[in-house]
Amino acid sequence: MSDPTSTDPHDRLARLVAGAGSVVALTGAGISVPSGIPDYRTPGTGLWADTDLAEIAHVDVWRSDPVRFWSFYGDRFASLGPVQPNAAHRALVELERRGLLDAVLTQNIDTLHSRAGSADVVELHGSIAGCHCPACGARAPLADVLDLIAASADGVPRCTACGGVLKPDVVLFGDMLPEQALHRAERLALSCDLLLCIGSSLVVWPVAELPKLALAGGADLAIVTASATPYDDEAAVRLSGDVVDELAGLIAALDRLGA
Repeated sequence: MSDPTSTDPHDRLARLVAGAGSVVALTGAGISVPSGIPDYRTPGTGLWADTDLAEIAHVDVWRSDPVRFWSFYGDRFASLGPVQPNAAHRALVELERRGLLDAVLTQNIDTLHSRAGSADVVELHGSIAGCHCPACGARAPLADVLDLIAASADGVPRCTACGGVLKPDVVLFGDMLPEQALHRAERLALSCDLLLCIGSSLVVWPVAELPKLALAGGADLAIVTASATPYDDEAAVRLSGDVVDELAGLIAALDRLGA
């Protein structure tokens, strides 16, 4: 059994998780780094280290220069497709299996939570699962999009129904977040007892407002990420090590607690 007087942060987090009526996870790029996907901001390794992602992955570039847009996004789709979930994703699945996690809110587009087995995933920035044609509404799954890119002389996937340029089912710069997903995330944050933030710097709005909503609703906040966040001083538990190791420590502490 876990020692209730323990000051070990994993034990403290386990007691919070086990004692909460509702736990919701909020994940960012850091949870997928162990799967081989670089994050956005780490100097020298992040995706923004040598690419102005805010410029090239913009909805205006998709409209005005689809060749340039898809020269970037085609590589992005191809590189993310084969990536597999890691032990941190699977730890959240295990929390759900034990009845200790209600939902996963994610900023990631890589689909790794769903592929790991999480049943309730709210994808706040969309996903690479496919594309759609804004002109006629037709949809194409990822495998078909990759085939269309490979077969296209200019690398631009076009709708097989009307010839329009396909748009990824992700939130581009200049796009609004999907309203239904954002509203559900806000409701979950307001009603939970514990918001478990993993691998996110918690600075990208409007997702960065979710911890504030959780705190306003009386929830505890737990943060598991290497980088500093604006909410560090308000967190009941703050873990800054490798996300795989930290979540393994949480599962082990829950085992000791018998939860």
